[in-house]
Amino acid sequence: MQNLLRFFLFCSLGLIALVAQRDIGTIDVLSEGKTRAMRVSANVASLNQLAQEAFRSHGRYRVVSKGFMYDARFELVSPNQVRVVVKRSSGEQVLSQTVTGENARNALLKAADVVVEQTNGLGLKGFFASKLAFIGERTGKKEVYTSDLFYGDVKQITRDNSQALTPRWSPDGSKLIYTSYFRSGFPDIFQIDLQTYQRTSFVSFKGTNSGARFSPSGQQVAMVLSGEGNAEIYVGNAQGRQIRRLTRTDSVEASPCFSPDGRQVVFTSDAAGGPQLYTMSVSGGALRRVPTNISRYCAEPDWNRLNENKIAFTMRIGRGYQVGVYDFAKRKSEQVSRAPYDAIEPCWLADGRHLVYTHRDQRSSRIYILDTESGRSTAITPANFGPAVQANVWPR
Repeated sequence: MQNLLRFFLFCSLGLIALVAQRDIGTIDVLSEGKTRAMRVSANVASLNQLAQEAFRSHGRYRVVSKGFMYDARFELVSPNQVRVVVKRSSGEQVLSQTVTGENARNALLKAADVVVEQTNGLGLKGFFASKLAFIGERTGKKEVYTSDLFYGDVKQITRDNSQALTPRWSPDGSKLIYTSYFRSGFPDIFQIDLQTYQRTSFVSFKGTNSGARFSPSGQQVAMVLSGEGNAEIYVGNAQGRQIRRLTRTDSVEASPCFSPDGRQVVFTSDAAGGPQLYTMSVSGGALRRVPTNISRYCAEPDWNRLNENKIAFTMRIGRGYQVGVYDFAKRKSEQVSRAPYDAIEPCWLADGRHLVYTHRDQRSSRIYILDTESGRSTAITPANFGPAVQANVWPR
């Protein structure tokens, strides 16, 4: 029972934030010298607003009305096609392309990604057309939702009328895997086909079944099971079979995440007395502590898909929580968020520079985009949506 309580303590981070809140839309903590001035417009008001919102969330750009380096103009030419033309301030045209999407919003975001990839000058991938899966409480219960990155096309995926946790995308975006209490009153792992919305039981053993996450290839799933008495890391195939135990400790493990090549997992363990990050080969072997050396509480790791040297995580700083990034190449950690309350549950975006996280205060929780280079943090969940947490990104 004591181990189970420890497991839920550092899995849920269900501690109360303690500082007075001020509502913030965007925080920009570095100078403008590392940004590019972009004028953005669209011929449809809703798309114009979306384009402005997207570029304002990107740490490489400043949205301006004059004194621009680039001028990006988006035109809706059919219900699911957007034409984008980009010119330099000199009038030189650098891009003209028509982009097709699932609908007008998706086409606009895909076109904006094309603009980013053509103009950022750093070789960054676009991330605006990403999809989110997250936990929302609009019904009064914790259910799984999906949306685009800027909370358009919101869909309620589960109707468990219970508590759902930690939705995670399959690499091809066709499925979600998540934890729910709806069937037995205990945490079991389920999978949902997003074409048919058919839900199937993935793992349902005695004890806790949680924290499931696909490998980059989609062929394996890491998870936390406690059927043998302790919360340990296990790995199985994509059908929830051939499950084998990785960790064998007296401590509590949680939040497994695969490395970009799928050969390792990073996870949280209190083997050292408090929650810290550890890595381990998927084929087995010894635990290796990640020398974060920044906090006595490090949890909820997310391994950068593009840069295998970087892991984002939640850390306790003072009386609250912030997002940190450990860099294996530099062998050191850095605090990358400066939220006035708690910044928790980081998940990298497709460019390997930005991430999404949960901003939690005394009244609610919202999803933000954070640029880990500039420190710019932008709310993407509407204030009237209600609590939204545990966002996971499908980069498309």
